[in-house]
Amino acid sequence: MPMTVGALRETAKGERRVALTPETARKLVARGLAVIFEHDAGREAGFPDATYVAAGATPADAADVAARADLLLCVQLPPADRLTALRAGTAIVGQLRPNAAHDRLEALGERGVTAFSLELLPRTTRAQAMDVLSSQAAVAGYRAMLIAAEAAPMFFPMLTTAAGTIRPAKVLVIGAGVAGLQAIATARRLGAQIEGYDVRPETREQIESLGARFLDLGVSASGSGGYARELSAEEQAAQQAALGERLRVFDVVVTTAAVPGRPAPKILTAAMLEGMKPGALIVDLAAESGGNCVATVPGQRVNVGGVTVLGPLDLAAGAPLHASEMYARNLLNFAGLLVRDGGLSPDFADDLVAATCVNRVGEKQPQLI
Repeated sequence: MPMTVGALRETAKGERRVALTPETARKLVARGLAVIFEHDAGREAGFPDATYVAAGATPADAADVAARADLLLCVQLPPADRLTALRAGTAIVGQLRPNAAHDRLEALGERGVTAFSLELLPRTTRAQAMDVLSSQAAVAGYRAMLIAAEAAPMFFPMLTTAAGTIRPAKVLVIGAGVAGLQAIATARRLGAQIEGYDVRPETREQIESLGARFLDLGVSASGSGGYARELSAEEQAAQQAALGERLRVFDVVVTTAAVPGRPAPKILTAAMLEGMKPGALIVDLAAESGGNCVATVPGQRVNVGGVTVLGPLDLAAGAPLHASEMYARNLLNFAGLLVRDGGLSPDFADDLVAATCVNRVGEKQPQLI
């Protein structure tokens, strides 16, 4: 009997993505695996049940999927009551947020269910095809700039009209990770005058390659693992003084600075907001982890002295079709590390497998840092 890969419908509020697409279902079936999915699992993402059936997958109710799956794929960790039917020896893979779900994951481990949280993947070349943080950040950066363009009180591009010439909006993107670079590229396509800033000087070339100017504030914080190191008090003061002065000219600021598992660094202070021009707009991609701006309220729009601050949540879920396609391919690639000879057989000597496993009983578990 072939090994079975299953996927449940996501039930978190606002979550429209799915961990299994017809494309990845077809590829799993081609590898000799059985694929089962909960009815309407992909409906919100634009994948009706019929497309999965055409790919060789079998629809079922949630309890049946959980009971039959040897490998369960998810976007977010399902509620405990939807996992009660999981058998010992099963594995679950997704963005499991282990710091927030430690007790639930530990309980699954005690039942013999092994969990792999892909936020913990090392940032190596080999892991790129499985990097869910990067794929979903690209969606978030794209959508953040569209939100900014819609919410800004001016056009992004320069327009020449019978009423005169409209200058382009001046846009600053803070943070040149995947989300920031995608935001820069999108602003450029929309015709804005764009600058990018990051405390890691090595990002200058990436920012400039997208047609943006690099905002140099004279502070460097190159760190390890692709993330910036924490600034000293003196460095932070110098950075804030220089940034506060430069912010005065921008119409739109998009902030993207975040480190998984930690509160977002506060970059935009109250004093900086006071110095910004009336009508300026801030879109804070780090709202879910506390925000880069002191005025950010997650999920809300606030006005501080004439400056509008948006704290959008679940940005990737707002483009569920393409976000799901990329995410499902990430999971498909990671599943290749877990399945050998047609069965579930994780190799814990593999650095990617070991780094992402969050609930092996008797083992010290990795934590987001």
